[in-house]
Amino acid sequence: MDAPQAPFRFWFERPLPSQYRELLDGAGTILANDADGARRLDAIVDAHAIVASARVRYDALLMDRIPALRVIARTGIGLDNIDLDDATARGIAVCNVPNGPTTSTAEHTIALMLAVAKQLGPAARALREGRGDYFNDYQGLELADLCLGLIGFGKIGTRVALAAKGLGMRVTTFDPFVDRGLIEGLGVDCSATLDALLAGADIVSLHAPLTEATFKLIDADRVAKMKPGAILVNAARGALVDEHAVLDALERGHLRGAGFDVFDPEPPEATNPLLGRDDVVATPHVAGATGASKDRLWRSAIAQALQALRGERPEHLVNPAVLDRGAWALVPTAGSTRDA
Repeated sequence: MDAPQAPFRFWFERPLPSQYRELLDGAGTILANDADGARRLDAIVDAHAIVASARVRYDALLMDRIPALRVIARTGIGLDNIDLDDATARGIAVCNVPNGPTTSTAEHTIALMLAVAKQLGPAARALREGRGDYFNDYQGLELADLCLGLIGFGKIGTRVALAAKGLGMRVTTFDPFVDRGLIEGLGVDCSATLDALLAGADIVSLHAPLTEATFKLIDADRVAKMKPGAILVNAARGALVDEHAVLDALERGHLRGAGFDVFDPEPPEATNPLLGRDDVVATPHVAGATGASKDRLWRSAIAQALQALRGERPEHLVNPAVLDRGAWALVPTAGSTRDA
């Protein structure tokens, strides 16, 4: 299979901001980068490269419509919307930006945690409504000496832990895939089981990838095992949580509150009952969308896509089996009939 020649054809799941078009000058052209989702998806069939967000499912069904596709570059960390086996079987490189949203997402997690614990929503509403003497009604929490339980201890979870320790919190985590010595070296305790973490944490924050094993990880049974009066925070993936179970626990008073940046599905319906509650702080999947973070995401995803199209190894390649062992040139797997 011959490698495509510049200018390479790029399809962007989200419209490319104008300030980043110069990254493609002389090297790439944009396929129907406009707000018309149907037309843009039709245009994908001619793509050499896809710069992917998180809302399109990239699997064999879609990939087989794109015969010239060579690389899918995610503007983020998560890969749950990309079938890596399907991509590898078709000689399509997949890469992500693991460090792009880390700082912003960790900060947003702390912001959600504080907003719920300090009851900022109802306090702001009381002020708008003219209830100036809100002192006796206010029931905000002091976080110092409370226990924060982190489910997952990757890059984002680690930054959240360090920030929480700066607030004087005790931090514990459950992550069977991270070396215990590394965790404890940062002054963080390791819970032996997920249930033990849930039972002991005043605030639980999710930092796990979405996989078959973690789908609805926090279901009704797990919510019931959480400490009475605890707070749940999710800025990872919406499908990690059974929203109905959380709503029931909030209504019964078992949970004190919740902070969500992600939902399942996304965007959530305007009628989602979680959105109208004073004990829930909700944001529209923007934890990793600060200006600094988006700059890293766009630049790295485009740079890696160009690397792959030029036969080079992308910096954060997640399926290296697509690369020729000698020259790092992208090649189809045995039996592939894909055209150049």
